[in-house]
This record gives sequence, C-alpha cells and structure tokens, in this order.
Amino acid sequence: MDTALQLPSTTLYAKAIDASKRVRWEIDRDVIRGRVFDFNRKFLPDGLARMQAFAFATPNEKRFISQIQGRTYANMFGLVERYIGAKILEVTRRHALGDQVVFESLVRFTDEELKHQELFRRLEALMAPGMPAGYQFLPTPNEVASVVLSKSTWAVLGLTCNIELFTLDHYRQSIDRDPEVSDLWKDVFLFHMKEEAQHAILDELEWQRENAQLNVAERDAAVDDLIALVAAVDGILQVQSAADAEYFIKACGRTLKAAEEHALRTGLLRAYRWQYIASGTKNERFMSILGAMLTPAQMQRVVNALAPILDDAGALQ
Repeated sequence: MDTALQLPSTTLYAKAIDASKRVRWEIDRDVIRGRVFDFNRKFLPDGLARMQAFAFATPNEKRFISQIQGRTYANMFGLVERYIGAKILEVTRRHALGDQVVFESLVRFTDEELKHQELFRRLEALMAPGMPAGYQFLPTPNEVASVVLSKSTWAVLGLTCNIELFTLDHYRQSIDRDPEVSDLWKDVFLFHMKEEAQHAILDELEWQRENAQLNVAERDAAVDDLIALVAAVDGILQVQSAADAEYFIKACGRTLKAAEEHALRTGLLRAYRWQYIASGTKNERFMSILGAMLTPAQMQRVVNALAPILDDAGALQ
C-alpha cells in the first residue's frame, strides 16, 4: 500500500447525500410527464452525432441518423448502468459496518442507478413505435456486465468515473445547447445528469480509496485491466455501429451509393468512438485523477493503447 495516499474525507460523502436528496426525481412525475417523442425533432445534437461525417444525407436522413444514434445512446447508458449498479453494490458492502455516511451515500447511488436503468427501458419503449421496424441493440447487458466485473475493482471504478464525467460534459456542452433536440430527450438527460453529478464524485472517492490499497504490482496489473475494458467498449461500438448502419440502409427509403454507404459506416463508428471513448479523454478532471495515480510509464501505456481509437475519432487532429 502507498502510505502517502490519503483516504477521502467523509464530508464529501455527506455533501453527496445532501445533493442526492435535493435533486431527487421520479420518472413519470418529473421526467416523462405523459409525453411522447416528436419524431420531427433530433435526438442527439449534431456535435455528439458528428453529423459533419454524413454530408451525403438529406435533412430528413440526418434527423433519422440522429434518432438512430440517440436510441443507441440511451441503450448504451442502460447497458453500462447494469454493471455500475452491481459494482457499487459490491463496494457498498465494504462499508456496511463502517462509516454510515459513506454507506448511505453508496446505497443512494445504487438505488439511483436502478432507477436510471428503468428510465432507459422506458425510453426504448417510447422510441420503438415511432421508428421503422428492424432496429436492434445487440450487446446483452448481463453478458457485458459479467465481462466488466471480471476485471479489477480499480479498473472498473476508473471506467465508471470516466463514463459519469463525460455524461456531464455531453449534456452541458452539447445536448443542452441545441434548440433542435427533442424536448423530452433533453429533459431525460437533464434529470439523468443531475444525479450523475453526485455519482461522479462518489466514483472518484471510491476509486481513490481503492487506489490507496494497491501495491505497485497490483496497480500495474490494474492498468492492463483498464486498457482491456476500453478495448471491450470499442468492440461493442464496432458491432453496434455496423448494426445501426444496416438499419439505416434498410429503412432510409432509397438505395445508397457505395461511397454513401462507406461514409455512413465509417461515420457511425467514428461518432460512437467519440461519444463513448474519445470525449472522456477530453475531461480534464478525469485525466488529472488518472495521472495522479499512475507512473509516467503506465500513463504512456494508456496513451499508446488509446491512440488508434482517438485518431479514428478525430480526437488527435
């Protein structure tokens, strides 16, 4: 164990509890409120959807691409929150007979993650009737969760912290700023962001707590686990982007030229790599936390592993 590393203060957990109580929301009462989607509006804003890659598409087709990406975006969050809830429940047990402030904050975290899973299931049910048949979300939540949870706690908490932080960035920097995005869609991610803000704090605290327990060899192995998890995420993105491209090709109402089909396939993969991997590397808070934990050599391993993905997503340009 690195004795120089200090454990996080209980005060920060108490603040997370206070914030959780203050922003608490319910799916029907506060978010959906009896509404349905207006399919004349976009779901994902152009910045997140990387719409510049789809120059071949008509305005209606671009809106459809935004809705396909938005449907996958919601399902991806439902997917990752399956493993996040399970992991935080596991971490919570460590505190059951210890500091009850820490314990309560993590119990609330798990409860909110279960609610978020339900929210995204509801969202899928609202989107499906208004879009052409044939959409498939291929990753299976329990199978993905089993793979993620097989890795070290340090790596899982690191991945989770990154996801929570880029979720906040996506809403604040993109979703909230686009007036053409569906009002219901925007509200879903507003309320989601309000609770994810507390989760990001708790992720960081528990990640730092776990980091303080590792020796040099354990942390070095955990870095490999984190790299493997990012590679697994990229594998999911490759599969789902291909499925979403096929869906668009079959449902768009015309035959795409070969160059258009190529632009669609490469554009979707690059957009997804931006959304779920590259945008997270732009979060200064996450990179600062990670950098403080790793040696220069370990950090370089992470950078080297990410480079091909970031380059394809345009993050290195």
